[in-house]
Amino acid sequence: MPGSTNGSTKAMGALTVGGLVLVTAYTVALGSNGWLWFGWVVLGLLTLALVVTQS
Repeated sequence: MPGSTNGSTKAMGALTVGGLVLVTAYTVALGSNGWLWFGWVVLGLLTLALVVTQS
């Protein structure tokens, strides 16, 4: 059904948002780390791809 998301898509979205919060907190507390941001961007792109392929 269009517009519906299954459990794995929701879990991936929650992981992506949680990752953003953690990377941001790390950056504020200890300074920027390019590899963490790169990893988060890759995770975000994978999540986006999962959402697109599900719909």
